[in-house]
Amino acid sequence: MSSFFLPNNMESKLSQHIPAHAIKYCMKLWEDYPFLFKITAKRSTKLGDYRYFPKEKSHIITVNNDLNPYSFLITYIHEVAHRVTFEESGRKVKPHGKEWKLTFKKLMLPVLNDEVFPQDILRPLAKYIKNPPATTHASAELLQALRKYNSTNNHAITLAELNPGQHFKFKKRTFEKLLTKRTRVVCREVISNRNYLISGVAEVELEF
Repeated sequence: MSSFFLPNNMESKLSQHIPAHAIKYCMKLWEDYPFLFKITAKRSTKLGDYRYFPKEKSHIITVNNDLNPYSFLITYIHEVAHRVTFEESGRKVKPHGKEWKLTFKKLMLPVLNDEVFPQDILRPLAKYIKNPPATTHASAELLQALRKYNSTNNHAITLAELNPGQHFKFKKRTFEKLLTKRTRVVCREVISNRNYLISGVAEVELEF
């Protein structure tokens, strides 16, 4: 378990990835709803995740290490909202159903201010949490605002940013974007004419 962040180094790790004014709040969430936390290498299909292991009765949250501080904070709270929803509503509710939406909104409100987020993120973020979808990539306005704060080596285009009908390359294959379904997108492989579900956060290359 050495790769997970435990009480003696949790705060120092968080301080490297989220805005300073949000650290105490994020620590409080961790203390109130304990979980193992891991900052992972970049993943092409997800920004973070929450898992519960019944046998060990353990909760694990992971967040990608390549996110800018504002994306990291939103993802962290997104996953903690799953942990809190489990605590309050059990395992039978939908992963991003009304219980999670209400919880996520409640957990986001304390950091929805200009001490934590820049104004150009606050406006689309406030709209986003009114009825939050399963991923920030579902809001083009919020995604564009967050992208401005990415490091210079992290400007990849994600599938969620493309318009329906656009062609793109993914894993050296050419697809056409069709229909978005929650966190995944129906895409048609051009050469085979077969449809596939691809994560909206997958990084793609535009076909010109």
